[in-house]
Amino acid sequence: MPDKDHTAQHFLDLIKKSRRGKFKVYLGMSAGVGKTYRMLQEAHTLLRSGIDVKIGYIETHNRAETHALLEGLPVVPRRQLFYKGKELEELDVQAVINLRPEVVIVDELAHTNIEGSKNEKRWQDVVEILDAGINVISAVNIQHIESLNQEVKEITGVEVKERIPDSVLGQADEVVNIDLTADELITRLKEGKIYEPAKIETALNNFFKNDHILQLRELALKEAASQVERKVETELTLPAAIKREKFLACISSNEKTAKTVIRKTARLANYYNSKWYVLYVQTPRENADKIALDKQRHLINNFKLAMELGAEIIKTENDNVSKAIIEQCEERRITTICIGKPHLNLTRIILATNIFNDLLKKLSANDIDLVILS
Repeated sequence: MPDKDHTAQHFLDLIKKSRRGKFKVYLGMSAGVGKTYRMLQEAHTLLRSGIDVKIGYIETHNRAETHALLEGLPVVPRRQLFYKGKELEELDVQAVINLRPEVVIVDELAHTNIEGSKNEKRWQDVVEILDAGINVISAVNIQHIESLNQEVKEITGVEVKERIPDSVLGQADEVVNIDLTADELITRLKEGKIYEPAKIETALNNFFKNDHILQLRELALKEAASQVERKVETELTLPAAIKREKFLACISSNEKTAKTVIRKTARLANYYNSKWYVLYVQTPRENADKIALDKQRHLINNFKLAMELGAEIIKTENDNVSKAIIEQCEERRITTICIGKPHLNLTRIILATNIFNDLLKKLSANDIDLVILS
């Protein structure tokens, strides 16, 4: 007999999901591809169709053609705040919830709210609006997705500070990629349709280099494709084998290595729409009284990052890392193990143990893949 509390909670979750608003996200490879423009076009179409649509927050960046599309659309007044002697504006979440439009347009999903706001991030505002049963259309650029942070930094040389957890995009009912060729985007920039004239030359020599745009475009196309894949897997009846993937990211107290393993495993899990775990095996030499304080801090930060990306954290004590990994694989029915490349600490410990051959045999016998990440 199934547990009564469990079945009741499952039914309650279904009710909440049915009452929740639908979520549509326009995804772009960079600023200036036309996400805001498309959202405003859609708002006009919905309004003509008799849908109660309102503009919760739009950032036109003083682009004339985008600003012109605001004409005739009902706008929810923004919340006025004073911060460091300046009057600033934010999305008024409560006003949107009180008005209860059928659809609300909320731009700049990765935006960080002004200090003192109810929520730290705008994506949290959007989740609140969705939970109130209101449909939301929003937009975000590919460089703001948490698990792609390192990849974007390697492409552009810029570390993007404003980011959204991958799980936010995973909640979207529809993800639409706004695609342009690199030449089209650069032409728009040169014509002054993205930034004011004083910023154009700097942009062309930095973020808007042709090779940067091509790589960011590839990331955006891959992300949109993986979201479609997720939708297919969750909404269509497919063989069970496709749905049983479970990933285990094995990390050490090395901050940089762990971050890479966590982010890359998150990408794999997101692609397969799979459950995933992060395993840290604490050996005797890394007991709380022996491990350096900076390593403890790195571990806490990495656990936090993993949870933001949707992982379940497993922390266990064992003087034999390989044995601990095998135990977790058997207990959690893991299908893929992800570790750092061989010169890194964790992998060296695994390779140094006498039971490494046993680990490989166990993995092979249970059809578990071992992925060594660069």
